[in-house]
Amino acid sequence: MAAFYLAAGVVHLLAPEAFLPIVPDWVPLPRETVLATGVCEIAGSIALMTPPLRRLAGVMLALYAVCVLPANIKHALEGIHVPPVPDGWWYHAPRLALQPVLVWWALFCAGVIDWPFAARPK
Repeated sequence: MAAFYLAAGVVHLLAPEAFLPIVPDWVPLPRETVLATGVCEIAGSIALMTPPLRRLAGVMLALYAVCVLPANIKHALEGIHVPPVPDGWWYHAPRLALQPVLVWWALFCAGVIDWPFAARPK
């Protein structure tokens, strides 16, 4: 997960223009918001690999995944073309469906939850 968010953060910082079309209209300062999300992704990835910060990082990355859902919804519903990302619902439907998995994954990686892998009581 740390590598995933590190890569995403770098892309947000290097190519913020690619993300601007999917930023909802109600978000103030879209470019700055995209850059800030890149910084948050990088900071979260580093914190996730830092034991004293891991739990907080997992919670914050889970919240982050919830916060970017409106952009993913806008991207899907408005059919915004963002090369090289595919345009069809065969891409958008799984992406939207997997958003809760990203929330779970962040919490699991941070040790906040252990479901469904917890040892069953005897």
